[in-house]
Amino acid sequence: MAYIPPHLRRSKDPQRPSPVPEMLEPIFKRKLKVGSSKHDTGAYSNYIKYGDHAVHRKFVCGLDNNNSISSDHFEEFPEEPDEHKRSVTINLARDNDKACANTSRSPWESIAENVWPDVLSACNIVKNEMEEKPKMCARFGHILFDENDLLSLKSANERQVAETAFKAMRNCFDTPVPAAYMEKIVHEVVPKIGVDFVEYKDIFCVKLYDGTRHITCKCTVKEDQKLELYKVVLDQVRHMVADIVCFDEDLDLRLALYTRSTLPALSDDEMNNIRILINSAIPDPKVKGGLRWPMGKSYSGSYTVVGVWHHEFKSYKSPSLKLKIINVDRFFFKTGTGVATIEINLKFRRIVSEIQDGEIDTDSIYNGFKDKLRLIWDHFLSWED
Repeated sequence: MAYIPPHLRRSKDPQRPSPVPEMLEPIFKRKLKVGSSKHDTGAYSNYIKYGDHAVHRKFVCGLDNNNSISSDHFEEFPEEPDEHKRSVTINLARDNDKACANTSRSPWESIAENVWPDVLSACNIVKNEMEEKPKMCARFGHILFDENDLLSLKSANERQVAETAFKAMRNCFDTPVPAAYMEKIVHEVVPKIGVDFVEYKDIFCVKLYDGTRHITCKCTVKEDQKLELYKVVLDQVRHMVADIVCFDEDLDLRLALYTRSTLPALSDDEMNNIRILINSAIPDPKVKGGLRWPMGKSYSGSYTVVGVWHHEFKSYKSPSLKLKIINVDRFFFKTGTGVATIEINLKFRRIVSEIQDGEIDTDSIYNGFKDKLRLIWDHFLSWED
């Protein structure tokens, strides 16, 4: 049999185009799985950057009736991407409502109260130290944990989970969602939350590395099937991340506040090398990521192609929200692997600017933030209404 390069290999299973962690099942019938080195989840996380004062917190909602969790919900996570090596501030429950379990308060109220100080702090730090405008978004998926970090969860109670087990745990956020969930969002949730369809886009994000930094080249495909470069940006810089494990829901939640650092002016030689790489790319729907390069053409000057993301997405907007429903096909050159997924991204459009402008009182902004979290709990964390 002839040798087939990794980027040309396709799975025979149309529902699982490449190996990815199993989807989590409902509360305590599901397993919190994570990707090993052969998985693509987190493969790009080595490029994730955090601000100097960034904070990453973890919360848990919906422990079971016995306030316990079994260790069989965790599996091996042998590799440790740079994302997981950051020190993480743990903010999990003991006997108070931070656990969002067994209390009279709603989970969104508890999460809002505990996340809000970090949101304010991150917005003010960015305002004072950076020119970029931060953005805040919610992402939906599954928080995956590392079995190797657990001491013992077989008989852990709520206090032990908070004080011992979760404290040492690494995690990554796995963003794929099922097609049925996407259909629910499009047909049921969009009309209810007051967002209107804005646009459909089909773009390629070519990831380049020059030995010191990663950049993303955003491109469209022209009629002659050549790529057209329209924007060059740096990767996101995170300033605040809150991971919320929702045991009584189908999905977990990540709240993040981030910026994109300003890209310094590129020299003529740099732009020429970038254009050589973009012009050498060949659109090919048969390969992972949707692009391929002729032999020896995936590098030019100091730049090397390290990944390709093919994004097809629909955008919906309201004055306070922006919803993106994304079909993304990724290929990672370093590992020779790829994954095609469906992802949902909800951006909060007004909160950050209102905080930084200082023209509206903080209590009013906080109430708006809390309302958005309630909207998420009402519509985005379960397969069904």
